[in-house]
Amino acid sequence: MVFKKMMSAFGVGGPSVDTVLNNPNTRPGLSLDGQVNLLGGETPAKIEQVVLGLVTRVEIEGHDTEYAGTVEFHRMVVSGPLELAPKQQLAIPFQLPVPWETPITDVYGQRLHGMTMGVRTEVAVARAVDKGDLDQVAVHPLPVHERILDAFQRLGFQFKNADLERGQIYGVQQTLPFYQEIEFFAAPQYAQTVREVELTFVTSQYGVDVVLECDKRGGFLSSGHDSYGRYQIAHTDADRLDWTQVVDGWLRETTSHYGSMHAGGFGHAPAYGGHQGHHGHGRGPD
Repeated sequence: MVFKKMMSAFGVGGPSVDTVLNNPNTRPGLSLDGQVNLLGGETPAKIEQVVLGLVTRVEIEGHDTEYAGTVEFHRMVVSGPLELAPKQQLAIPFQLPVPWETPITDVYGQRLHGMTMGVRTEVAVARAVDKGDLDQVAVHPLPVHERILDAFQRLGFQFKNADLERGQIYGVQQTLPFYQEIEFFAAPQYAQTVREVELTFVTSQYGVDVVLECDKRGGFLSSGHDSYGRYQIAHTDADRLDWTQVVDGWLRETTSHYGSMHAGGFGHAPAYGGHQGHHGHGRGPD
């Protein structure tokens, strides 16, 4: 057994840790399984707790500046107090739930440019906490995400970038302090009215809030502006709808004259939770 991480916070001769994932690939609402391997150092160690955290990078806007910061958005204690004898090897199995709102990092087997995600292991000994290296993970889309992303591709949209923005989307029930924006260059048939489209999924166990932000081109007598649309889709609708038609309808509605003033369910796609899409929406932080 090779221990790749000497826990520097505990000094030379201290314990070591290596977290091993059974499979680094997962999806929102599933889990990451594996084990934390501990190796005792030169002397006995009283470990207070072992914690796993899901960590990602989020764009944070400050006073006239914007920077990327590392954010831990989910954590779980995998072990309470224990004693580790010199050179003792101890394996702690875990099953770390992946929150429904966890952003997507990989599509079609490729990492989305701009996304990073990992599991970080923290070990606490005598008030010292060592935050270990990140073990990279890949979060793949759920079926309804895949259908919508496929529709954007079929409609001719080209992927540009993805990032995480700190804040809350107005009118959407969010549990995480950030949301993901998947950015596309406009497809040719929309290019006269739209420069780019940003797609956001806010996922729950029931379905997905889909938020569209369209960067509209200015006209001869008008300046460009953003318009928004918000739609609710149940997970059970993933294989029931013509998604190219649905997404095209969303885009045409969002970019219409009233696009920045209303949104709702599309066609016969029932909103989950027993009600149709809300009216009124925005995107900035509260």
